[in-house]
Amino acid sequence: MSTLNYDTLLKRREGITRDLPEGDNEDLRWVTNSATLILGERDAVLVDSFTTIEQNEALIQWVNEHDRRLTHVYLTHGHGDHVYGIGQLLEAFPSARAVATAGTLAQSRIQAGDAWRVGFWGKLFPGEIPEPVLPEVLDGDRLLLEGHELQILEMGYTDTEGTTVLWAPDIRLVVAGDVVYNETHMYLAESTKDSRLEWIASLKAVKALDPLNVVAGHKYPGRSDDPVTIDESMRYISDFIEAENSTSTARDLYDAVLLRHPRRANPGALWGSANRIKGTP
Repeated sequence: MSTLNYDTLLKRREGITRDLPEGDNEDLRWVTNSATLILGERDAVLVDSFTTIEQNEALIQWVNEHDRRLTHVYLTHGHGDHVYGIGQLLEAFPSARAVATAGTLAQSRIQAGDAWRVGFWGKLFPGEIPEPVLPEVLDGDRLLLEGHELQILEMGYTDTEGTTVLWAPDIRLVVAGDVVYNETHMYLAESTKDSRLEWIASLKAVKALDPLNVVAGHKYPGRSDDPVTIDESMRYISDFIEAENSTSTARDLYDAVLLRHPRRANPGALWGSANRIKGTP
């Protein structure tokens, strides 16, 4: 049997929340997305895509440079910045299949609608968002790559509904999508008090796999894929919960979490989450 390996491409973009308080971490007002290629000797599986047409063109070139037959594009969850590249990828690799769980498809369908693709993402990145193509629902809970199982693990409601991770046990690799964040402020704007606890439980389940490497969907460039990011993500959510319970305004919540996590990328995610949850500046 062949030996698996993996490689990850990061692409940086401006964050989606741009009305932050002046002077706060202006050098960190960006976010990277990751796409991961799991490599066999001949074939490969790609996990997630990027936001813009230009980023996905670079992704296609990067995949080609690995000189493997792309069999699948797997989507960890349905947020647009991870799924909008499907159409470009399938055009470039017509023998590949874009697959996801039913939960991811449901969220992808929402993000493909005009309200999100045009009214939200299109306003932030005018003229840059690809035409939407939806993934197929995967029959079963695993993919095969040259005889190796890639297992799809349902994570429930983390940064949105219907999220998953991809687990490659033969190399102890978790491709975590947005279940795990790497030195980047976590997107909690869609979360509730209950779902934040569910997210922590999901992170504990990922940790129980005892992975060797964990690729976060949003990762600070230059940081490793050390599984310590699982604990860091749990700590961030716990700190957010504690700050939420001890503050009354969005600004106070934002400041309290920023005090504990001052140099994570994309503070806009924190500001947006604080405003959504508190509803007051």
